[in-house]
Amino acid sequence: MLLLSNDLKRERQQGKGPVSGSRGQPITPSFPTTEETGYDRVVFLSVGFVCGSLSLSPPTITSSPRHLFRLYILHALSPPFPSYSYRGISFCNSESMSDNENGPPEVSAWAELKLPDLLFNDDIRELHAAIGKEWDYLQQSACQTAAGRAMWKHVVHDPVAGLLAGETQLRSFYDKIQKDRLKNAPEISGVILAVRTLWFDSKLEAALGSFNGGEAQVVLLGADPKKYNHLPLRGRDTEKPLPLDDWLTALPQRRMDARAYRLSSLKESDVFEVDFPEVLQIKTSLLQAAMEPINEHQHLRMTAKSLTRVAADIRANDWVEKLQTSGYMPEKNTVWVLEGILYYLSHSQAMQVLKIIADNCAVTHTVLLADFMNKSSTMLSSSTFHFYSDWPDHLLPTLGFSDVKLSQIGDPDANFGLLQDPLNMFDKLRSLPRSVQTNPDDGTPCRRLYLVQASGSPK
Repeated sequence: MLLLSNDLKRERQQGKGPVSGSRGQPITPSFPTTEETGYDRVVFLSVGFVCGSLSLSPPTITSSPRHLFRLYILHALSPPFPSYSYRGISFCNSESMSDNENGPPEVSAWAELKLPDLLFNDDIRELHAAIGKEWDYLQQSACQTAAGRAMWKHVVHDPVAGLLAGETQLRSFYDKIQKDRLKNAPEISGVILAVRTLWFDSKLEAALGSFNGGEAQVVLLGADPKKYNHLPLRGRDTEKPLPLDDWLTALPQRRMDARAYRLSSLKESDVFEVDFPEVLQIKTSLLQAAMEPINEHQHLRMTAKSLTRVAADIRANDWVEKLQTSGYMPEKNTVWVLEGILYYLSHSQAMQVLKIIADNCAVTHTVLLADFMNKSSTMLSSSTFHFYSDWPDHLLPTLGFSDVKLSQIGDPDANFGLLQDPLNMFDKLRSLPRSVQTNPDDGTPCRRLYLVQASGSPK
């Protein structure tokens, strides 16, 4: 396969790297220009070879997450070209086309919106109608997170994400992705949600493996931003829908997740989910509907050893007591998951939660998985974020954690092949020292999200 842009066209015309014909003579094909095609790149895909001939079929239009292409079929006498990857988009020769006939997985995943059958169930519709009526936009951001996982199902395994998201959020997220693709956005909506989810999933599996087969517990903490109305809102309109245009404001909570139903790594672990009672009630009802057998082969199963839901407010002083009453054992190895939670809390509340978890390091092997925002991230004009840490890898050791590892979106362990565009904003941020608060190139704030793994054990 040959990928040729207008720059390569000029190289061909200048005699650099000519295309060879059937007699080994240089051939300069007539390349459509940008003005003729409306696109800035032309893809030539080798799909067949005809002795002594060079022909160009009528063009067809195809798309990718990053670019729109006009695809021409080129027949020439030439050895098969190898598979080729360009800016994260894979192309293959005629022999491998059969294995990838639907194109890159994200193209197939976003070709059309397919709503889960269960969303047409009357009881499910009623539950999501209650969410739309009774939850404010911040609470509904949890459903938006689920919609993001559903839209990125080609990389994130979550069989109930669409059910937890609901039709409204799915359609909204799908429309945003289509707009991003049409305008060739360097980051497609939801990519940071996908990366964050994959990071937490992979680190959770690794942490459980580090216990060397010992019994383990996993505690998933949730928080309700609606309960924090006493905090300054920095001028935001509480009735305005959560904007998706900024990647940080499009990074809401984890609460509508179902790790206990989708991660096989939890098969030997007792899982505790701490959240507000109204959230747990609706989530439980949705998941119970998914567990009803549609037919003898298709229904949801729990993958964790056990799941206990604990109705509690992590801002209160009694949430640990409620957790222990529900069966949590402080002396057992524990992984604490705080995904999309800390920055909704005030500074004192977040520090209190972190200190409670850190104190467990003196009792048993304890692992914390959490994401932190830096100060610039919390200063968005429409922000409802409050707690921040520019240096969480310095903060956590002061609380009692002995080993802290920090990653930024785009790092080798926080990329997952989803950030291939060389112009993506995350690589730009990573190229700047963390002490820099303002990008010297364009004057924009350096808004960072830190993914942090911390651990500690009794000395």
